[in-house]
Amino acid sequence: MTLLSVDVSRKNLLEESVINFQEVFGAQPTLVASAPGRVNLIGEHTDYNEGFVLPVAIDRSVITAAGPRDDEQLAIYSKNFNSLIQVPLDNLSATSEHSWSNYAKGVAYFLLHKGHRLRGANLCVAGNIPEGIGLGSSAALEVSVAYSLCALNKIRINDLELIKLCQQVENEFVGVSCGIMDQFVSVSGRKGHALFLDCRSLSLEYIPFPSGVTLLVCFTGVNRELTGSEYNLRRKECLLGAKLLADAIPSVRALRDVSLEQFERHCHLLNPTIQKRCKHVISENLRVTNGVKPLKRGELLEFGSLLYQSHLSLKSDYEVSCVELDAVVDICAEAEGVFGARMTGAGFGGSAICLVEDEHVDGVITRLKVEYPRMTGREPLIFTCTIEDGVSVRRL
Repeated sequence: MTLLSVDVSRKNLLEESVINFQEVFGAQPTLVASAPGRVNLIGEHTDYNEGFVLPVAIDRSVITAAGPRDDEQLAIYSKNFNSLIQVPLDNLSATSEHSWSNYAKGVAYFLLHKGHRLRGANLCVAGNIPEGIGLGSSAALEVSVAYSLCALNKIRINDLELIKLCQQVENEFVGVSCGIMDQFVSVSGRKGHALFLDCRSLSLEYIPFPSGVTLLVCFTGVNRELTGSEYNLRRKECLLGAKLLADAIPSVRALRDVSLEQFERHCHLLNPTIQKRCKHVISENLRVTNGVKPLKRGELLEFGSLLYQSHLSLKSDYEVSCVELDAVVDICAEAEGVFGARMTGAGFGGSAICLVEDEHVDGVITRLKVEYPRMTGREPLIFTCTIEDGVSVRRL
């Protein structure tokens, strides 16, 4: 989703989606589905290694207004791209043109592939999650479309199945080898809570987010494109590392199964690059599990130190940071009232997050607005996030 405005509230976005639907399709939508984006507090590049993550659903959403058609066509209008595409339900395929629509077409494709019946549908999609900044815009789009089509066609399918279906869209239809975290939190987010998620068992625990602290997001101005990028290469490197370590440790199925002690004992089996990738994932899993207790206790200095450690590991071992992300973290680290900061999302650009005492938020924002352009020559986009519930569907 391209940015409409970070100041467009969810309520206004819902109202705009209904109006847009009426203008484009000349009818009233039957329902609207709202799916949030996410911020991952800690646990980066661990989900596709069957590890642990700690994300939150945020007050930035993708809204899909939906209504039935009398033919077997899927019509999708994007307010953000001011673009309308129409395709037959029996001829759904990914295209380079109007690539934003692949996420929606992929949902319909896999619903049909799994034996569900779909009627023709009109969909009007809009969002206030900037695309390419690491806040889960594609997952929010997939989830909002999935819940719209299921509600429209009275398809009974549980949340976990839909989460997996949306991940499958990203992996097999769009071509990004992502893990399951983004789709999971977009569905299962809880207001005021982080999700401590085991990406193997898919068990989760809701962790209350402490009061008196603000979640600040700073977009660097450097967009990242995951398809065809080094993101998929990182996944291959991790799979190779796990395979080589499994030769020495038979119980290893994924990097999640390797302790730090085992890694240090057997890392000589890996070339230097694969060593660094594995070291990040293994240590990052520890940072997530070690971070849950201080977060529960509200000990934010301890939790924040883990954020800094995570960023350093992503910069030095996983090599997915950049000068701009490092600049945001460095600026925040020197600001009063900051508990911790790090890049969030896949990297290669995107955003960094900062946990800051409420009374110091304005000071941190001012500091970023002054120092970041001086250090990078770019203007930042800075906004605060509240932690919200997951997907919802409302019939009109």
